[in-house]
Amino acid sequence: MSRLAPVISISHGGGPMPLLGDPSQAEITHSLKTKVPEILKIGTPEQPKAIVLVTAHWSTDKVAISSAEKHKLYYDYSGFPPETYTLKYDAPGSAEVAGLVEGVLKDAGIESKKDDKRGWDHGVFVPMMLIHPAATIPIVQLSVLRSESPATHYKIGEALASLRSQNIAIVGSGFASLHNIRLIFSGMTTNPDFVKLNEEWSGLVTDAAQTEGVEERGRKFEGWRKWKGAWDMHPRGGAEHFLPLIVCAGAGGEGKAKAWKDDVWNLPMWSYYWE
Repeated sequence: MSRLAPVISISHGGGPMPLLGDPSQAEITHSLKTKVPEILKIGTPEQPKAIVLVTAHWSTDKVAISSAEKHKLYYDYSGFPPETYTLKYDAPGSAEVAGLVEGVLKDAGIESKKDDKRGWDHGVFVPMMLIHPAATIPIVQLSVLRSESPATHYKIGEALASLRSQNIAIVGSGFASLHNIRLIFSGMTTNPDFVKLNEEWSGLVTDAAQTEGVEERGRKFEGWRKWKGAWDMHPRGGAEHFLPLIVCAGAGGEGKAKAWKDDVWNLPMWSYYWE
């Protein structure tokens, strides 16, 4: 087929809050229900035959690939209502697509391992319950690396890009704009100086994501820790919510990403996609 499946870096919301109707998650919930399915062409003959989903909530020493035909859910959050621990998302996995992922990573010189035991975490099932409630599209969950190496994550994305011609979509699930829980719940994010810093930071992220050339885009992301505000938005040892975007940026290929923002906790959370 001539069409390449899309690549989307989404903001997945706070734990199961988008499924609970929490007002702070209203915009992101709306985007996951409407905008993302439209980009993925859900419900049309062009919808993906599978989705490779890179989750911020699975960090490993080498890339881990969910490979069972069925995965349980991993409720990796605490303090929420009892019903959030009985949620179901019965989409199939795909040993075949897991094998394709393993193959393209191996060809790129990237170590990986299949995992048929670990459940899908909330970075997978929460957004997917909103994006595709019918749960018919196979999903392969992919980890990020504890090394937090931007160059390696970009290379992972470049390797995954070859799957797009087989109508396999690449989705990154994190919080690229900001993931600093201490700041979010301290009230400091309403401080005018922080708001200004967050705007500058988001501008740098968007500039890198929308860089059209693959090599230049990769160079920009490789230096992301030097961007103003990087350590405020993603503290030391906490880059895992930014890394799915880097993978997506590598998978996006030539051309300019499109972007949108959702208000979450009164903060702009940006998502990016390549078609």
